Amino acid sequence: MNQVAAIPGKRPVRGNETLAKRVREALLALGGEAHRGVVIQQVAKALGHDVRQIPEELEEALILSFDKTWRDERKRAAYGFHLPFGEGSHRWAVLREPMAYAA
Repeated sequence: MNQVAAIPGKRPVRGNETLAKRVREALLALGGEAHRGVVIQQVAKALGHDVRQIPEELEEALILSFDKTWRDERKRAAYGFHLPFGEGSHRWAVLREPMAYAA
């Protein structure tokens, strides 16, 4: 279950850990905080997708990856994910200096 989705003609979408790292990188590139839609566009673009037609599978996988990582206390500390406006918010953020970044 390491492979989340494969989209024809594009790089395959990897498991939760790889997606969480991509989300973290995108958030850092965006100044540490952004609406999840902007983060998804940033990751999709990095994967070679047209941001006007992001595959639904990729969008769902990125949201699930952030959510799973945020809900796991150890992983949340490692990646630095947080929701500045609380649970249910679509504003994602990352601490610039996580306690123990999972390499």
